[in-house]
Amino acid sequence: MANNSAIGPSICFEHVSAARGGRPVLEDVCAAVPAGGNTVVVGPNGAGKTSLLLCLIGEVPFSGSIRFQGEDCRDSIAYVPQSLALDRGLPLSVEDFLALGCVRRPLWLGTSSAVRDEARRLLALVQAEDLGGRQMCALSGGELRRVLLAAALGRQPRLLVLDEPAAGVDVSGERLLWEILAEARIRQGFTQIMVSHNLPLTAHHASHVICLDQRVQAQGPPQQTLTADRLLKLFGVPIHLYPDQCFSEESGCPQCGAVCMTAEVLERGDFARERHTSDTMPGSTDA
Repeated sequence: MANNSAIGPSICFEHVSAARGGRPVLEDVCAAVPAGGNTVVVGPNGAGKTSLLLCLIGEVPFSGSIRFQGEDCRDSIAYVPQSLALDRGLPLSVEDFLALGCVRRPLWLGTSSAVRDEARRLLALVQAEDLGGRQMCALSGGELRRVLLAAALGRQPRLLVLDEPAAGVDVSGERLLWEILAEARIRQGFTQIMVSHNLPLTAHHASHVICLDQRVQAQGPPQQTLTADRLLKLFGVPIHLYPDQCFSEESGCPQCGAVCMTAEVLERGDFARERHTSDTMPGSTDA
């Protein structure tokens, strides 16, 4: 059953530092995760994004503190990792995998109709009803991600932690995954924090963004945080996510050659001229 009586907790990282393999990965991280929102952590490879999540779920030691405000949900955290190593010879169906979170007795003793119904309900939440009878080892990357998400939602979490949940998933599958997450968060009321490299989907779906490169470089609402100059410093390449972030009056941005439509163009719907300009500009790329 959905638990939407209250939103999940807010989280406060206070001066969090951590090292892995003797190498510092997080340095004096101070960041907030608003209650009930979708906080997305972005940054280059090696920035400490995964380490921050592992500190949060207690898998990596750290100095500093991580405080939960509103409710202490340490016993109701669901975590979806980047990957799951499966024994290719293990005869485990999707339905049986989901049943592992619902029953205490061994699977070889059978599962009740109530447990099978719950597994099908969870699959329906992630639009994967047809996967119940499939073997876990035979799933595609996108299918496996949805099953892992179904298992996480089955725990009725107050905090959902996801580490690149769409890694290895194609464009349409990734978009679907973000939409499923948004619907589930609104329905169940949990707080969500995730790592992602997809900046356009982050700009569209996130309610709060943390830009991380061992230290917090910026945080806040997406449009105020994912600015062109900040993304250039963070990733080292020009990235424009919003039309008002181009600094030239010309349609072709001098930094990267990309065509970024102005607010006036968007309002009047005059896209044809902008597209023609893009097609005729040498070296132009999609924004």
